Amino acid sequence: MQRGGYSSSMQQVAPYSDTPSSNAPSSGVATHAPSPFDSSHDLSSEPTPGNPTNHPLAGQPYMPVPQTTYQNIETRNSDWLEQSQKASKRSKYIVIGSVITLAVLIAVGVGVGVTLSKKSSNNSSTSSSSASAPAGTNPDDPSNFPKNSALVNSFWGIAYTPLGSQLPDCGNNLTEVIEDIQLLSQVTTNIRLYGADCNQSSLVLAAIQATKVNMSVYLGNYPASDDNGTSYTRQKGEIQTALEQYGAGNVVGITVGNEFILDYITAAGQTDPNGSAGQAAAAMLVPWINDTRSMLSSMGLTNISVGNADAGSYFNNEVLSAVDYGMANVHPWFANQTIDNAAAWTAEFFSSTDVALAQTLPNKPKMFIAETGWPTGTSSFNANPNDGPSLASVANLQIFINDFACSATQNGTEYFFFEYSDEPWKNVTYGGVEGYWGLFDSNKNLKNITIPTC
Repeated sequence: MQRGGYSSSMQQVAPYSDTPSSNAPSSGVATHAPSPFDSSHDLSSEPTPGNPTNHPLAGQPYMPVPQTTYQNIETRNSDWLEQSQKASKRSKYIVIGSVITLAVLIAVGVGVGVTLSKKSSNNSSTSSSSASAPAGTNPDDPSNFPKNSALVNSFWGIAYTPLGSQLPDCGNNLTEVIEDIQLLSQVTTNIRLYGADCNQSSLVLAAIQATKVNMSVYLGNYPASDDNGTSYTRQKGEIQTALEQYGAGNVVGITVGNEFILDYITAAGQTDPNGSAGQAAAAMLVPWINDTRSMLSSMGLTNISVGNADAGSYFNNEVLSAVDYGMANVHPWFANQTIDNAAAWTAEFFSSTDVALAQTLPNKPKMFIAETGWPTGTSSFNANPNDGPSLASVANLQIFINDFACSATQNGTEYFFFEYSDEPWKNVTYGGVEGYWGLFDSNKNLKNITIPTC
């Protein structure tokens, strides 16, 4: 996540930090810890909705649903029996006729009882079925899911990281990602990932195929600068495995690096992305970008673009010259903008800083806004009283959405709103506002906002 590099006059400044202590970790989006590469995870073993053989409840004792019972209709004819006993000396033909009549009445009663019992069983079965799945939903088909009337497809793109995608724990799973894609497909047709660890690429592509939604994906490789390319190579393997297993029908790009230049030059105490530290970072990043392009070429996937994401004013010219597209993180919150000015500042900064730079380069890379949004809360841990002149709140998120989303679409700005859902792990790791940028909370409930129709 972008935390600095902005000023109201659009001039490049030293990175602004939202952490009050210099010892506190710098925050980032989907930061991945080092871990051995393992692309052997078989997604076919993941529980999928409606599959009783691998459902999370498989193996639990079966408890039948109690059926509504009806008492069989009984034919009570005690008066007739008393009279029959008193008239025992009557003709045997009359007695035989009476017995036959009684048998007929009993048969009718049993028949009516069976009919009511079957109707009761059918009604109970229908009730049980409708209670287990919402109307219009086929639990065996993830592509048949209920739509939320509060969701409107008004965002060009959404920044997305499946919860539980941080090494070494890797707590994500296909069922959860399918639910995410079902929701995301109702607000956008484009998503971007940050990294590939924890099977993210395969999970997302598998979920899109299962739900059959209209969704394009920019996969991501989030390399580190201090591991001699280990994390890059590991994630490259994850991406290649995902493309081989699920194809590239929904993949339009692979983004190599996220705020790599910003983090590297900040650690070196510099601010110029084209200075000595920036050039050293570029010397690592450009070969990885070229290697990703070579991998795609060897797979016959030359239609997939290769790009880079960084802070809005921290693009290195050599890196941007090596890619098909650039993604700029542009956050009015970290630039200390008021909420009333946030949308206009975002549009102006992106146009005058990032789009303008791209036009000066020989390859003229396509530019996206990789992240923009507004936080809705803050943690007491690492809270910074100087975060900005406007509050982190749901009300201000609503204002930013109203002011930015539709106008950006109308202006042809392709952007990824930050982000899909709150990420509780960031509250523990980073604190401040880092965990509160979602349109949805961490339980996948839409926050108290109204999505405009664009």
